Amino acid sequence: MAIIGNENKLSESARDFIDEADLPGLLAGNGSTVDDARLDDVIAKSMAKDPLSLEETAVLLAADSPGQVDRIYDAARQLKRDVYGNRIVLFAPLYIGNDCTNDCTYCAFRRSNKEVIRRTLSMDDIRSQVEALENHGHKRLILVFGEHPRYTPDYIAECVRQIYAVRVGQGEIRRVNINAAPMDHAGYAAVKAAGIGTYQIFQETYHRETYGKVHPSNTRKGDYMWRLDGVARAIEADCDDVGIGALFGLYDWRYEVLGLVAHGLHLYKHYNVGPHTISFPRLRPAHGVSLDESYMVDDENFKRLVATLRLAVPYTGMILTAREPPELRREIMAFGVSQIDAGSRIELGGYTEVGDAQVVDREQFELGDIRSLDEVMRELLVDGYTPSFCTACYRLGRTGENFMEFAIPGFIQQMCTPNALTTLCEYLVDYASEETRAAGEKLIEEELDKLPDNKRKAELMDRLRRIRENDERDLYF
Repeated sequence: MAIIGNENKLSESARDFIDEADLPGLLAGNGSTVDDARLDDVIAKSMAKDPLSLEETAVLLAADSPGQVDRIYDAARQLKRDVYGNRIVLFAPLYIGNDCTNDCTYCAFRRSNKEVIRRTLSMDDIRSQVEALENHGHKRLILVFGEHPRYTPDYIAECVRQIYAVRVGQGEIRRVNINAAPMDHAGYAAVKAAGIGTYQIFQETYHRETYGKVHPSNTRKGDYMWRLDGVARAIEADCDDVGIGALFGLYDWRYEVLGLVAHGLHLYKHYNVGPHTISFPRLRPAHGVSLDESYMVDDENFKRLVATLRLAVPYTGMILTAREPPELRREIMAFGVSQIDAGSRIELGGYTEVGDAQVVDREQFELGDIRSLDEVMRELLVDGYTPSFCTACYRLGRTGENFMEFAIPGFIQQMCTPNALTTLCEYLVDYASEETRAAGEKLIEEELDKLPDNKRKAELMDRLRRIRENDERDLYF
């Protein structure tokens, strides 16, 4: 097969910002003692909400004594509360098509895998999936596409517009994010025009040699630089919210953490805004795939990497996916997570066509948590979190640089807490089980008691009343 080239131009900032000579040197100190005073200085910088350098992030990665790790965990918990409060934003993935020209060794959707069922949802199929999601209370989706000529920017934009048009009762999807292949500038602009939120691209691994091993060179994804530059091109095409991620388990987890931080610093340097979100999924079993387990990340190191990322990138949203089992998700939530998926099915057609068990030959990988949205909501409420479906920032222009202007001084909580409570109230009235509704109403009252008695609180209380009594919806600050 001929090599699939990428002849379109890269971004203005395009360069390989991963210094493969420098990063191993930064990690060379792991295993040696980290000075407590130096660790305190790094944590203090993070608590002041300043992004960490690569060298400072490496200090956190090298701090291995139990007492030092506990201090990192405590700082990550506090920073999460300071920046995001107790809010957790919820979304669901919707797989549109799994045709793919790539041959990634870890993915069930790779082109050479003859054991997986191939399918691309029709527009009627998409409508049925979205109706099912709305009937459970979802407001935010991320669409997932394989990399294939049929999944053009115009096609993706058409899917987005179709989803926004679906209404069932009080249900509607208010924000659609995208997880798809890197595009050229014109492609991003076409998708952005359909009204998307975040465009998410995982580099998978920032280690060039490993990248080449798991992404064959005769595939589109085999072009390391085209992918590395993908989110920069998206920003230049006015997709002002971008998401990055690494697939942990392909190479040394500490190296990948530094790669993610380097990526964020590169974007901030050239565009004055870092990634809106960072994702950190771990490798999972997948149908027809034999995984190399050399770099698999155990639970303890997974907790370390989540806490380290929280401290390194204070204002970046962090996404914990349903790849992880419920008990681990519950523990890690406090270390800085701001978004999770819930009620997730990743089979093509999975929200209407499968039962309670996973159908492995129809999904990209096995999930660790397939509980219903209501079950996840109830657990969050019992644990003192405020589940949120808020999309106000997207619709009011608080994105990209503007988001940073609001978030950095900490003002974002003044909008986010009221919006979280109104979207929670909508869910409780329209979709919640009796038990979840009781837990949710209790939390709303507790959160209202914490707010100062001012005009904003009075307006919030009035909006909550209108949701309950007048069936008004989508009342956001």
